[in-house]
Amino acid sequence: MKQATEKSGLSRRQLLAGFGAAAATTFAADAGALPAAGIASWDMTADVLVAGSGGAGASAAIEARQAGAEVLLIESLPRFGGSTAMSAGVVYAGGGTALQKKLGIEDTVGDMFSFISGAGGRHPPLEKIRLYCEHSSAHFDWLVAQGVPYSEQLYSGMTVPMQGESLYFSGCEQAWPARELARPAPRGHIPVARGMTGGRALMAALLARVEELGVKLQANVSGQRLIVASDGRVVGMQVTADGVQRTIRARRGIVLASGGFIHNRDMVRDYAPELFDCSVPWGNAGDQGMGINMGIGVGAAALRMHQGFAIVPLYPPEAVLSGIVVNASAQRFVAEDTYYGVLGDAIAYHQQGRAWLLTDQGGHMPAQVDNFPLVAEGNTIGDLAEQLGFPKGALQNTVAYYNRHADNGEDPLFHKRPGMLRPLQGPPYRAWDLSVDKAFAPAHTFGGLHTGLDGEVFNSFGQTIPGLYAAGRTSAGLPGAPYIASGLSVGDATFFGRRAGRAAAGKGTPP
Repeated sequence: MKQATEKSGLSRRQLLAGFGAAAATTFAADAGALPAAGIASWDMTADVLVAGSGGAGASAAIEARQAGAEVLLIESLPRFGGSTAMSAGVVYAGGGTALQKKLGIEDTVGDMFSFISGAGGRHPPLEKIRLYCEHSSAHFDWLVAQGVPYSEQLYSGMTVPMQGESLYFSGCEQAWPARELARPAPRGHIPVARGMTGGRALMAALLARVEELGVKLQANVSGQRLIVASDGRVVGMQVTADGVQRTIRARRGIVLASGGFIHNRDMVRDYAPELFDCSVPWGNAGDQGMGINMGIGVGAAALRMHQGFAIVPLYPPEAVLSGIVVNASAQRFVAEDTYYGVLGDAIAYHQQGRAWLLTDQGGHMPAQVDNFPLVAEGNTIGDLAEQLGFPKGALQNTVAYYNRHADNGEDPLFHKRPGMLRPLQGPPYRAWDLSVDKAFAPAHTFGGLHTGLDGEVFNSFGQTIPGLYAAGRTSAGLPGAPYIASGLSVGDATFFGRRAGRAAAGKGTPP
């Protein structure tokens, strides 16, 4: 063997290297990636390539540029801003932010951690949660420094503030059982904006900062495949720009921040079937899962792909929460006064997507609200039960039990707050369909690539994929099912987007 090798002019080391390169090339082709060896010339080059222009992408671009990298940010759609620009712009922050302190709100890192880690689903990402809670206050300061506008006003209601207030209870902190996990505190930080356009204000500030720093932005550029060197490092991306196929080289790293996959209906059906029937796929049209699929194409692991939010926004008005929510067996199954993301999760994931709200004369939906169809009306609870086809006597027993204890100011099953707890009494009684395929039930995905604290992407063996980072809904981050508070998604995207951008630039984590 040695003689044959020497005669061919190849050393043993060169031969093994050749085998390795061939294997890497074969793997790249099979996995949906492209081998760098096949790229004759690059159309564009930057130190850091960021794919996606929402909260995660913009934050990554800002930090990478401030770390001294030449940054190119691409967006598949004609407009920048991503799903973050469509949101209310809430960032879930606490532990004593500057705004909390100015408004006299007492909060601790420990209380915030206990709430996020305990109120959601099983086995949450504790390291990410702890890091986020510990640096939450500083992250809010960073947002202010980028020009995101906030007011020193506290809102006492449960919905997104509409009159310029910037701090409110954005989740289920005050509902049972979350209120027993930690001292409740308002942590929803929302930019000053008209109505529910806080996301536009947030992204306007971040994108202005991106341009101010000299980041190159290109719209109508869609990622297709990642490009991998023979040693396994991700070094570039194949894209289509205005219908033309091009290649972009990234000298230091790539940050995938191109959103989730709620608008890729095949992916939703395959990965998150509970969300498929929800009536309103919620998110930017670019949420097609391309970032996730590109990552999987180079061997990345994906986590919690079945999870997401299914929101059933009962309130406003909060008066309807004095009614009760029942399933197809006419049984209560959730605290009605909880955050509507928790309610939606309970219906979509645990009740086959079906539920009804029952109200009496004192708690009807306002006439102008058409989010939930009125499907039954009568002078007795029995009338509703018959119209809805519930098991004989089941609804009457549920209401009798609820009324008996509510009359004493108690709710043994779900401990509804006193201000929303009273017996159902006085016709007309009405039933409103909360089923996710009948009601207004927005849905969004939370599953994504497996990442570390700095956005580094892991493969299925727990090893990092060199040169590849991900953030926002392209990654599996803080939010999961149930979604316990507005602002966890945008907070996660901007915070870990920053870390991914700086790590991709090769400068470690942001201060």
